This record gives sequence, structure tokens and C-alpha cells, in this order.
Amino acid sequence: MRMGGWAWAAALWLVPGLTAAGEAYQVDPAASEVLVKVGKSGLFSFAGHTHEVAAPIAEGRIEADAEDLSRSSVTLAFQAGALRVTGKGDPPEDVPKVQEAMLGPKVLDAARFPQIVFTSRKVGGKAVGAGAFELQVEGDLTLHGVTKPLTLPVRIEKGADGALTATARTVLKQTDYGIKPVSVAGVVNVRNELDLAFRIVARPAP
Repeated sequence: MRMGGWAWAAALWLVPGLTAAGEAYQVDPAASEVLVKVGKSGLFSFAGHTHEVAAPIAEGRIEADAEDLSRSSVTLAFQAGALRVTGKGDPPEDVPKVQEAMLGPKVLDAARFPQIVFTSRKVGGKAVGAGAFELQVEGDLTLHGVTKPLTLPVRIEKGADGALTATARTVLKQTDYGIKPVSVAGVVNVRNELDLAFRIVARPAP
């Protein structure tokens, strides 16, 4: 499951002043973090738990052309089976059940849809300081076998070592991607909206 939903972050790094024409960057999975917060709703939502899911990045690459952004491209990939419930907000005994439900046919259906991917189409924004930019990245996110357009606000900072760091938050609706929020006895429901937060680090490609 290639989670391109965060590839848009990489696209931000194609802004003039951040890279020279033709430069390539690779996402550093070990230094990057993507978290998904799954809330609850319904009459007795107080009886449920808020789940936190970590989405390790499998790979990501940016081809940057600062002189002509239209010739730049970026992808970010995740494997569905690698997503993990962190246990934060859940009783320890519930974690295996939540994990199984998340990867199962009623939610991600990781066996049928093993990849999620985001591909950027357009990047725009402005400089807000030395080596810092606030941008909007437009692209396509494929999740659960469904592709939808996605526009994200992202902040980019370039470090002294040349590494690029992108941070952002956004909300996705499960139903937009053909996923029906699960419920317990019809009264404790998982919220349709998923809160996503990421911090992605990319380094010059060798």
C-alpha cells in the first residue's frame, strides 16, 4: 500500500531557492514520521477510544527543477501492511484487535490494496524567512484503490546540512476513499474524518 498521501510534502521542496535545477532528493524514512489519529463519535462515544496509527514511509523521491516547476515530480510510498497501531489511547489488550480490524477487509483491506501513493501535480507558495517556505501542494492520493485530488498546506525548512524538512496537518474522510467507518453496536462509531500529521525529512540523493 503506497501511501502517497504525503508525497506532496516532498513536492514542496521543488520551490525556487530550495533546490537547483535538476536536483534529486530521497526521503529518509528513519528520520520521518507520519501519524494518523482515529477519533470516535456517536451517542456513547465516551465509551470508545481514540486510536493512533503510525505509517512508516517505504520510499520517496523528488526530481526537482527549480527553473521550471512543471517539470518537477515527487512520489511518496507506504505499505499498508506496515501501518501499526501505536497503543496510545488504547488499552493494551485492545491493540491486537484494533490492528487486525484496521488491516482487514472492513477498513484498509491491505491484502487487496497493498499500496497507497501520492503524486504531486502543482506546487505554489511563498518564502516566509531564510530557508523557510509556506506552500500549497496539489496532487492525487490513491488510497484503498480510490484516487482523489488532494491539496495540502505545508511548511518547508532547509537545514544547514542541506536536508529538507516538511511539516503539515490535514484531514481525510474515509468515505471519500470507499471506506465505511466501523461501529460497535451501532452507538460507538469511528469518526469519518482522520487527522493526519507528518514530519518528512529528505536528503540529497547520491
